[in-house]
Amino acid sequence: MTSSEETPSFRLAYVPGVTPTKWVRIWNERLPDVPLTLIGVSAAEAPDVLRGGGADAGLVRLPIDRTGLSAIPLYTETTVVVIPKDHVVASADEVSAGDLADDIVLHPLDDTLEWEQRPGRPAIERPATTADAVELVAAGVGLLVVPQSLARLHHRKDLTYRPVSDAPESGVALSWLEDETTDLVEDFIGIVRGRTVNSSRGRPKTPAQPKAKRTDAGAARRKPAAGKAAGKSSGKGARSGSGSVRGGKRGKPRRRS
Repeated sequence: MTSSEETPSFRLAYVPGVTPTKWVRIWNERLPDVPLTLIGVSAAEAPDVLRGGGADAGLVRLPIDRTGLSAIPLYTETTVVVIPKDHVVASADEVSAGDLADDIVLHPLDDTLEWEQRPGRPAIERPATTADAVELVAAGVGLLVVPQSLARLHHRKDLTYRPVSDAPESGVALSWLEDETTDLVEDFIGIVRGRTVNSSRGRPKTPAQPKAKRTDAGAARRKPAAGKAAGKSSGKGARSGSGSVRGGKRGKPRRRS
C-alpha cells in the first residue's frame, strides 16, 4: 500500500496538566474518519518530539525553543503554591513570593516557570519531577510553586494550594513543524481557536459547487430575435396607423359668404 492510500490519522502530543478532551471530542465530531491519537510527553521533550516527527502537533508549555516550530499561544495559567493543609499560608486567599521567604521551596528538574529570583530557601537537592516534589511537600520537606493545572493533576487530600500573586505565569500553546502545516493541522488549529466548521478560514466538509452560468446560446434561445420583434411591431404599427387615417371623420367644408 502506498502512502497516498494509507488511512489518514492525526497524532497530538500533550504535556502534563493540559487537558485536550474538549478539542478531541470536537475533532471526532467533525472528522470521524480521521482517528486522533494522543501522545503524552514531558514538557522538556515535547519540542524534540515534534521536530523528530513523533507527532503532527503538540500542546506544549511555554516557553520552548521555537527553532523550526510554529506556535499559537492558547491560554495562560495561574501560578500557585502547593502546601500542606495545616500550613500557615493555607489561611490566606492569595500569597506573594515574599510570604514564602522562610520556607524551603522545591525546584523540580521539569519545572518550566522562569523566575528572576526564586522564592523561599532552596532544597539541598532538586526533585527529578513535579510528581516527586509533590510527594516531598506531603512529607513536610518543603513547598512547591507550579502552574495550577499541575497542582490539580497531582491533587492529594492532605494538600491544598493558593495563588501566588507576583509569580511568573505559564502559557500553553499549540505547536507544530513550520514546514508541516498540513490540512489536518489547519483543522486542529480551527478547533482550538473556536472556529465553526464552515468558517472562512477553516476547510468546509464539502466543496462549494460553482453556480451554473447561463450560456450565450441559451440566452439567445430565450430572447426573441431583434428582427422578428421589430417586424411584428412595425407591421402592427403600419396597419394601425393607416386604419386610423381611413377610419377618421372628415370635417365639413366651410361655405363662402
